[in-house]
Amino acid sequence: TLAPPAPLAPRAPLADVGAEQLGLHQRVTLLDAGGRYLAGRAAGREPGARRPIAVAGATVGYLLVARAARPSDAMAAVFLAQLKDSLLLIVAASVALSALAAVLLAAHFRHPIQRLADGARALAEGRLDTRLDAGRSDELGQLAHSFNGLARQLAGAEDARRQWVADTSHELRTPLSVLRAQLEAIEDGVRSASPETVAAMLRQVMSLNKLIDELYTLARADVGALACQRQRLDLWRLACEQAEAFGQKLGAAGLALELGGAPARATVLADPERMRQVLANLLENSVRYSDAGGRVRLHAHEDEGRLVIVLDDGAPAVPEAALARLAERFYRVDSSRDRALGGAGLGLALCQRIVEAHGGALDFAHSPLGGLRVRFALALEA
Repeated sequence: TLAPPAPLAPRAPLADVGAEQLGLHQRVTLLDAGGRYLAGRAAGREPGARRPIAVAGATVGYLLVARAARPSDAMAAVFLAQLKDSLLLIVAASVALSALAAVLLAAHFRHPIQRLADGARALAEGRLDTRLDAGRSDELGQLAHSFNGLARQLAGAEDARRQWVADTSHELRTPLSVLRAQLEAIEDGVRSASPETVAAMLRQVMSLNKLIDELYTLARADVGALACQRQRLDLWRLACEQAEAFGQKLGAAGLALELGGAPARATVLADPERMRQVLANLLENSVRYSDAGGRVRLHAHEDEGRLVIVLDDGAPAVPEAALARLAERFYRVDSSRDRALGGAGLGLALCQRIVEAHGGALDFAHSPLGGLRVRFALALEA
């Protein structure tokens, strides 16, 4: 008989679990009365419980049970064995769900990317009215919004190019048509080659030459190749000289010239011929489009290290919506009136490009005299 063991803490029974399932046979060792090994697990130094085996009051041996390192391991092994099939099913379902989620996520990103690729292909083929749905709130939505902005800019640039070609063709055709008509009249004997006729044809040639020169200058300014021979220049003195040279034209147009006082400093680094071209275009614009009886005022001042030249003229005023477009090529506030007065709509655009090529700025505003105010500023020479 075995001696009664020490009382243990109460424990919930493990239903239907035998010693073999718990691995008990691997932890039991049978020793004789002298402590020598008889059967079971080889005795070692592992901690465990040792119980004597007594027969008729005499100890005939000992039963040694090694303590399990983690008592829950055997229970976990039994639990995993019972759930083996369930775990396989759970793993298979998890893999399937993960694959489905990956497919859906890939489709979520692939479709808008494919639309972007199709849209880019359409733009490359010249379909500039292509637009994408920019309703998404993520980065792909921002990309679609940027794509639409680019498409609008390209469409605007293409419209401007076509308009530029049409306007250029029209402006070149007008003097050529007049020349052709005059030459045909001389050839048919309708008109003689008198000095007046030759002078009229020369005026058309000069008008055509001026237009071509302006187009050439604008084209070179667009690519940053506008030639400027910069040197130290008293810009206010040059402006006054140019204004006085226009005195006869201003008087013929019924306009009075007013010159402001000289600024304290007026030396800039600029090309004198280009500055004369700017001033001549601005004064010519005032002569053409100011009503008789008005004034043209030229003055200058220093502002934060820059010399600012200001030209004001009289009525009529320029509409507010037209101010921002005055520097566009071939733009006219009143096309029929401009053509009647000989304007091609390139002068102000050319002025702005020349000033910008010198590192300056030119802008337009309403004049206190009732017409247009033009301001252009260049850095003063230190």
